[in-house]
Amino acid sequence: MHHVRTPRRSALVARALLLVATTVWLALAGTVTAQAEGPFDHLGLELVAEGLTSPVALVTPPGDARRFVVDQAGTIRILADDGTVLEPPFLDLRDRLVTFRPGFDERGVLGLAFHPDYARNGRFFVHYSAPLRPGALAALNHTAHVSEFRVSRNDPNRADPASERVVLAVDQPAFNHNGGQIAFGPDGFLYVAFGDGGTSNDNGPYHPAMGNGQDVTTLLGAILRIDVNDDDGRGYAVPASNPFVGGVALPEGDGLVWSGAASGHGARDEIYLWGVRNPFRFSFDRATGDLWIGDVGQGMFEEHNRVTGPGNLGWRIMEADSYFNVESNREPLADGPTTGPMGEDLVLPVIVYGNVGGTGEAGRGISTTGGYVYRGSAIPELVGHYVFGDWSQSFVEPGGKLFVAAQDAAGAWDFVLDRQIDQFVLSFGEDLDGELYVLTTDGNAPQGTGGRVWKIVATN
Repeated sequence: MHHVRTPRRSALVARALLLVATTVWLALAGTVTAQAEGPFDHLGLELVAEGLTSPVALVTPPGDARRFVVDQAGTIRILADDGTVLEPPFLDLRDRLVTFRPGFDERGVLGLAFHPDYARNGRFFVHYSAPLRPGALAALNHTAHVSEFRVSRNDPNRADPASERVVLAVDQPAFNHNGGQIAFGPDGFLYVAFGDGGTSNDNGPYHPAMGNGQDVTTLLGAILRIDVNDDDGRGYAVPASNPFVGGVALPEGDGLVWSGAASGHGARDEIYLWGVRNPFRFSFDRATGDLWIGDVGQGMFEEHNRVTGPGNLGWRIMEADSYFNVESNREPLADGPTTGPMGEDLVLPVIVYGNVGGTGEAGRGISTTGGYVYRGSAIPELVGHYVFGDWSQSFVEPGGKLFVAAQDAAGAWDFVLDRQIDQFVLSFGEDLDGELYVLTTDGNAPQGTGGRVWKIVATN
């Protein structure tokens, strides 16, 4: 990882120092611990629940200690205090999902957000992959739904499946790069992540010449911010402070400006951040309100962004802090623009590391996973550190990573823990007390019962 302040450093490869290369994992009484020397080598993973398929989120409602686990395969379940998975599921969406591919698939139930006033109104929101809606272009892959549901009137541990109201429906060109995270920010608005439409290089059919990430006339390649407490005729409203409210002059031309291959409908005012490839996952620091985003790279670099306002995060002008070469994605360009198509500054990542496939020994993984700044009380020395991970080092064999990054006096972030895990690391979760969880599975497809929930604990 290196910290970068300027987009001119285009060919640097992230440092490959593995601080805990001698880590050995021991499974003892359901707890995974480590033996090595380093500031956070006393951290372990305590098994909380198993028998899931592909858990991709763990969420608690405001003021409610119950832990809700989103399983990509189609359900949302509640974990009892003893780790038991309650039956029946809180919500079962399996009959509303697109049909999965036989193997690896990024679609499914991907996100859950409880309304800030959930205790009173029972409203919550789910991001999931539905079959392609009627009237959509038949060549597209599926339709992403962001839907509102209500809890059952008779059982707080059951949702009312008939209460669904589709808030957003976005047609997706491919099975991958869905984003999927949704969360309410400290401002009370709902944030929604969409990837760039899939395939590779943000290029090809259903990708404009500049790529969806830089095209603000589409909701793809962006993190949206909407107001679900109001309705301007679309089923929601848009905060007045979103960057494209009131319109924006869009340049004309080719390449990194709008070319006519874009949607042609003007900038979408739902957009808050753009220039993302596959934002998987994001979180708000509960102490500062800062938004942390893990954005999966094309194959050279993985990145994490810390943002405090709207802006252009760079894809595909850049992959992390290197100039992206759409013609040869393993050969970064030596130079490139420092601003986006509208003249806006590019927001650079605060954490960058090499992808195994593109940088070989300098790589730490192949698909980054956003996490949380720790604000719990059980591990005081971890407070203020960013905890995140990587899915694996192979598309076939499980070999995920648990990372911890610390900020130095100059403001730079760097690794203080790089821990190998013999599972695919899917996601992270945060409970009511600010304690953190790692969500894993032993297979690379949303099938089987190898999904597990682990709590990050101090072992001494």
